[in-house]
Order: sequence, then structure tokens, then C-alpha cells
Amino acid sequence: MGENAMLWANKKSVLFTSTAIAVSMIAQVANSGGFALREQSSYFQGMSFAGYGTSGDSISSMFWNPASLIGAQQGLTVEAHNSLIIPYSEINGTLSGGFLGSSSIGSGDIASDAFIPASYAAYRLNDQWIFGVGINAPFGLTTKPEQNWAAQFYSRTSKVFSLNVNPTVTYQINDMIAVAAGVQVQYLDVSLKSADATSAGFARSNEISGDDIGYGVTAGITVKPFDGTEFGLGYRSGVSHKLNGDLYASGATSAISLGVITPDMVNFSAKQKINDKLRVLGTVEWTNWSRLKAPRAISDTTGAALTTLHFNYDDGWFFSLGGEYDYNDKLTFRAGLGYEISPIDEEIRSTRLPDNNRWWLSAGASYDFNKHLSFDLGYTHIIPESTKINIDSSHQDYNAAFGTYTADVDSHVNIISASLRYRF
Repeated sequence: MGENAMLWANKKSVLFTSTAIAVSMIAQVANSGGFALREQSSYFQGMSFAGYGTSGDSISSMFWNPASLIGAQQGLTVEAHNSLIIPYSEINGTLSGGFLGSSSIGSGDIASDAFIPASYAAYRLNDQWIFGVGINAPFGLTTKPEQNWAAQFYSRTSKVFSLNVNPTVTYQINDMIAVAAGVQVQYLDVSLKSADATSAGFARSNEISGDDIGYGVTAGITVKPFDGTEFGLGYRSGVSHKLNGDLYASGATSAISLGVITPDMVNFSAKQKINDKLRVLGTVEWTNWSRLKAPRAISDTTGAALTTLHFNYDDGWFFSLGGEYDYNDKLTFRAGLGYEISPIDEEIRSTRLPDNNRWWLSAGASYDFNKHLSFDLGYTHIIPESTKINIDSSHQDYNAAFGTYTADVDSHVNIISASLRYRF
């Protein structure tokens, strides 16, 4: 086999392996507002995702704005991104009232370490047309407290898994403007457990579970009004799912369907060249979490509503500012600061997802081994604001039989992310 053929085979193997991992992965913890996953790019991880909708060396920007693929070189580019998430989250509080009486047993660490890959490919056909595809997990969550902790009737294990395939097409109108659109094919699987109060020693869990495949779109535009200045506007639609599954409660199983709509997202990014070595980037992101509302599990047999999942989130916001510096022709350093306004506040905060506003502190680098192969590395430390849970008579999850639960949440997250990029 010739050298070029061997290189082609090796790179196809790298992309296939990354894609296979993406198909089989389970996202363990949500690290964006609600149960969304922001970890879609090692390159932008190093800047707290500042400027992620503008064109550049990494085609992973297509997740947020497919028009950013104007940065892709002629021919085929493939990327494999891999993020290791190391979270910590512990809930300590007191349950009072209800049939259990009083309990102060803590949750233990409800978060688990997770490995989240993402894969991208882009093919620039000519000066105008670029085709791309991304494979991602845009939503994910696993929280697993101790089996018999104080708030076990409000929650035990919670799992959300997603897989999204997103082909796109970009048209570069001229040197100033490019537009793009794409489709989403998304698989969503949900499982939520809580203690069954009717079982001996509360050993049994009630569970609601279901899965579905839904469809959505993406779109974007990039504008370069001046040399060294770029703006990007990106859109990812929500995806409507009719989850088909089961409700297991008090020892009985019912076939159910559960309508869920994931939030749509609009983002605006900017990049400004300061000189030949330094660039400043920024992003503002809005996520329509308020559309999630309170989906009901409907019995397939009777058509009656068997239970309601109380979300009722607010909308989420994310702001970030970062920069990158070319140390030389091969090595680039970057850093960024982000602030996220969570869609969840104390009025609706649950024991399943004790989310809050948070700060993102990031640093990263890229190294070009040659004109074909590049390596990206990113690190983020996430610091949530002081977080409390107050489930009382005014809370949407409150059940008088379970009692009142008041607690403090101690949490933080470390993320290490790396990627390889190959240009054919």
C-alpha cells in the first residue's frame, strides 16, 4: 500500500473510531444550563466558548453556526474531540414532616466522571459550497444519590441520553457573507427514578422512562464587514420528541407516551483581529428553556394523564469573552472567561438537577504538527454560585406525604478536552 493510501486509511480509522464512541457513549452530567451539554469542542473549550460561531481553524464551530464552515480549507477536513468531565456535587439537608418523619442523610456525590466525544467532517467542494456533518450529544444527565438518602422520595437516579447527527450545507456568497442550513436527527432516552413509598424498606423504585427519534434544523450566517472583523449568528432549533416507554409505580407498569420539546438556541459571536498574532472573541447565547414547561405522561391504554414532570424553567443565557495568541507559526495559546445564567432558580430547583448560575474559567492551546495534522487542548474550571434547595408548600415538586426538604448544594466541575484535526 502506498504512503498516501496508508495515511487515508489511518485517518478514516480515527474518524470511524470517534464516531463509534459517540454512538455508544452515555453523557454523565449536564454542564450547561438545564441538562444541555456545552462540551462540543476542545478548541473553543480553551476560551470558555468565546467566538464559537465564527470561522477559524476548527470546524467544530459548525455545531453553533454552520455558516462558520467558510473557514474550512479546500477538500476534506475531519476532527475528533474528546472531553473528560470530572464533576462533584453533594446535597446535604433535612427532610421534615411526611410519613418518614425526619432525616438528614446526605446524597453523597451524585455526579459521575464522564467521557464525551464529538466528531465533525467538512468538505469544501469549491469557493462557494461547503458540506459538513457533526455527531454530538447536545443533552445529557446522570445524577445518582445514595439509595436511602433523605430526599429519596423526590429523586433517586436520573438519566438523560442523546445522540444528534447534523448534516449541513454552507454557501459563501462572497468574501463578506456566507449562509448555511442543516437538519438534525436526534435520539433521546430518559429515565427518572424515585423511592416507592409502598415497598418494604423503600427498597423498590418508581420509574418513568421512554425514548424517541425527533427532527430539527440548524441555520446560520457569517459577515465580515472589514478586514480582521467577523460576526456570526447561529440557530439550533428545538426537537420535538414523543417518548414512548413505561411508568412503573407501586409495583404496576403502564405503557405511556411523554411529549418533550428540547429548547432552541440563538447565539451571536464576534471576532476581532488586534494584530497579526492576537485576536479577541466574544459570544452571547440565549436558550429557550421556558418552552419545556411541564410535560405529562399519558397512558397508552386510557389516554389519561398519569403523572406530570414539573420543569417550568426560565430561559438561559451565556456570556463569554476570550482571546488567542499565536506564539509562533505552530503554537497558539488561548484563554477565556464565561458566565452562565441558569434557567433554574431556587423557586423551582429540584433534587434531580440542583443547577445554578456559574462562572467558567478556561485556558487552552493548539499545535500544528504540519500542514495536515493539528492538536487542540482545553481546560475549564466551573464555579457555581451558592446553591440551596427549598422544597416546601410553595414548591412545584412538594408532596405533603413526602415532607419538606431544605438543603445546601456543594459542587464544582473540572473539564479536560483534547482533539485531533486532519486536513486532506
